[in-house]
Amino acid sequence: MTDKTVVPVGVRLSTDIEHRPNRPAPYRARVRWFDPVSKRRLSLSEGKHTEDEAQEWLDAIIEAAQAGLSPSLATMKLADYGEANMSLALRGLELKTHDPYLSGWRQRVVPALGHVPVRMITNGVIDRTVQHWIADELSRSTVKNTIAVLVRVMEQAVRDGLIKVNPARITGWQKLYKQAEDELHDPRALALPDWETLVALADALVAASHDQYRGWGDVVVFAACTAARIGEVSGCRVGDIDTDQWIWTVRRQTTPAPGGLTDKGTKGKRARKVPIVEEIRALVAQRLLSAGPNPDARLFTGPRGGRISTAVLRDATHWDDVVTKLGYEHLRRHDLRHTGLTWFADAGVQVHVLRRIAGHGSLTTTQRYLHPDVHKITAAGAALSAHLGVLRAPRSLPNPIVITR
Repeated sequence: MTDKTVVPVGVRLSTDIEHRPNRPAPYRARVRWFDPVSKRRLSLSEGKHTEDEAQEWLDAIIEAAQAGLSPSLATMKLADYGEANMSLALRGLELKTHDPYLSGWRQRVVPALGHVPVRMITNGVIDRTVQHWIADELSRSTVKNTIAVLVRVMEQAVRDGLIKVNPARITGWQKLYKQAEDELHDPRALALPDWETLVALADALVAASHDQYRGWGDVVVFAACTAARIGEVSGCRVGDIDTDQWIWTVRRQTTPAPGGLTDKGTKGKRARKVPIVEEIRALVAQRLLSAGPNPDARLFTGPRGGRISTAVLRDATHWDDVVTKLGYEHLRRHDLRHTGLTWFADAGVQVHVLRRIAGHGSLTTTQRYLHPDVHKITAAGAALSAHLGVLRAPRSLPNPIVITR
């Protein structure tokens, strides 16, 4: 563990909040204490956006100290805590079970939740994370093993006194799995109906955000019209846009990682080209102008120039509240990628081209976006061909002709 020192109950903590107006998080909350073993004075600080947030952070530290936890342990990230306590969390399991559990921890839990302090992980955070794994079409056994190792690590946190209740013990996730499967079998039902609805949604999200930052609306419109993931939009650079042919080459995505957001390759590990439709070319041109000539500059950023993720966009725009109020509650679980793919399909884009735009690994996934009428017409044509084949085929061999004199 990074800090194994346990603060005795009732240890004296010194706290203060400093206002630094030139910083992105202007309120620095700091706690100081004397280590009972080394006799050294230690400190821990963290920047917050408001004074109330800073005070809440200090209150949590004080509460943890009263329970006998050091401030360093109370603020430990999940990735660090799991690494330090994994042997305890997995005790009693057969060795053959370790491999799938550790794989789930490294490949899914740490990238999704490793940067979050253990004491800040809630049922809601885990619910959303599990839903994201399900939407990525991971198998049931993969999700089950991943949840299992998370449950064990969080159970160890309960025993250590970091948290009171294990938030990873979620129920009904297999029902959510079935619901997501049903929805993804008909992804057209998750799409917005038209351009006007998309613009209205973008405007509503901007209006709900702090300082009405227009960039959030640009992200939403661009993501829908390019059928891209939010992480791919965040990873878009100036050099990825070809304004001669109006094509975006998708090369990377921004995803959560220990220590914050990081850039990595696309989900399919291959670059793909996406057309930029005329309706958003003015938007893209304005973003290019604002980003400047540097080809590595990000096209879309937050109001302070930071990277964007699904969670950042959701929290900044009060996404859940807005989409529910507008009657698009299904968008609480799914992004706008389905809207773009449905619109491309309805425009008559051939299925193999649509597959390349979407970056799907399976053609079956792409075919789900085709309009039902197309399937009916295709089936009707196949049925007619089969019928004509029957008409052309001889029903029986011709009888031999016998000539008599």
